[in-house]
Amino acid sequence: MSKPVKAAVFGTGSWGTAFGMVLADAGCEVTLWARRPALADAVNSTRTNPDYLPGVELPENLRATSDAAEAARDADFTVLAIPSQTLRANLAEWRPLLAPDTVLVSLMKGVELGSAMRMSEVVEDVAKVGADRIAVVTGPNLAREIAARMPAAAVVACTDEAVAQRLQAVCHTPYFRPYTNTDVVGCELGGAVKNVIGLAVGIADGMGLGDNAKGSLITRGLAETTRLGAALGADPLTFSGLAGLGDLVATCSSPLSRNHTFGTNLGKGMTLQETIAVTKQTAEGVKSCESVLDLARRYGVDMPITETVVAIVHEGKSPVTAVKELMSRSAKPERR
Repeated sequence: MSKPVKAAVFGTGSWGTAFGMVLADAGCEVTLWARRPALADAVNSTRTNPDYLPGVELPENLRATSDAAEAARDADFTVLAIPSQTLRANLAEWRPLLAPDTVLVSLMKGVELGSAMRMSEVVEDVAKVGADRIAVVTGPNLAREIAARMPAAAVVACTDEAVAQRLQAVCHTPYFRPYTNTDVVGCELGGAVKNVIGLAVGIADGMGLGDNAKGSLITRGLAETTRLGAALGADPLTFSGLAGLGDLVATCSSPLSRNHTFGTNLGKGMTLQETIAVTKQTAEGVKSCESVLDLARRYGVDMPITETVVAIVHEGKSPVTAVKELMSRSAKPERR
């Protein structure tokens, strides 16, 4: 009888915990790493994550620890589920603890500020492992729905298809259907940029601009994402799949989306600081909009919606003024 696959999940937020549940339901032995010992104790004693997924019963083959070395020991898969802007510092601390042949799996959807690196690039840089040992999980994966075991699909991406297939096998459950992809660049860009577009759609919803505006922002946001992907060598077809359109639609249409909710509060007239104060978890697009725009400028890619979000979130421009400026841009063909 073969031994069960061991998985470590670094991060006990809602998505890290939900994906840990998926792995456990698929038969893995899962250890969650929690920064706070009290949360790890609560997970183990109550079989719930009271801070991020209250009321959701966790599988028996999932446990928690605040000891990073204990979590990482002998893990076949090491899942990274922390805020993207904290990855570099945390992974540098964890690197000596990683099992020698572990596959590093990123659940993070962001672009690093300053370097404009995608998350897999940060992992490769810090952990000193090849791209063939780094995988990405992305798609329309709202954590609360997955924790409720509602049907969902996702993409598991790695440059080495065999590694993607291994990960696919250990996270495939009756409610979670993963598909493989080797286009890591496209999958990561889809996940990062959709957060920015989610902010834009949320702002429009908060302003009461209607469904035509929402449909236009989603579609033109997808065009921005595809342009950036093409410049970075991604496969354009990736953006019509789960990592692109699928994730974008879920983020822009669900009240469970942190980025959409954050944008809605801004659109209703709350200040950035007021919105941050009422937001319990990280809305990745708030910081990543700047790094996505930085990446676009480095490659000479026009991303007007992203520019508008940056102006509203970080430069203090009023949403009303920003929308007027966006709508008054010069006319052009759709496919450009």
